[in-house]
Amino acid sequence: MTKKNRIPTDGNSAAWTSPFAALKNVPLPSDRATHPRVTQPAPVPTAPTKNRGRVDIIRSTAHRGGKTVTVVTGFVGIGQAEKEQLAKEMQKTCGAGGTVKEGQIEIQGDQREIVARILTEAGFRPVFAGG
Repeated sequence: MTKKNRIPTDGNSAAWTSPFAALKNVPLPSDRATHPRVTQPAPVPTAPTKNRGRVDIIRSTAHRGGKTVTVVTGFVGIGQAEKEQLAKEMQKTCGAGGTVKEGQIEIQGDQREIVARILTEAGFRPVFAGG
């Protein structure tokens, strides 16, 4: 029969050791620079600095049942795969749907400011055109 360790109820304190005492010497995340086992995060790549050309950002409702769509046109020297990658990033950031049609990127809703910021970070020179 095993003996149970009972906690005294008469007010006397029991001899107790913390199960977390072994963690006392483990380095915290703020000690990452000094701890040898923890690797440093990879450096974040910077945005391209070259100018990749002007692109027009248009808000359009024509032929869409009254729904507003942000259209990005005027890409020069950029392939379909990169347009799809830019469109995917725009959709994710805006929290909206979108597509690439006929060399244009279409994002649902009026997302012109967010799209302009993404294009600037990608090295393009966005210009607001139309209504």
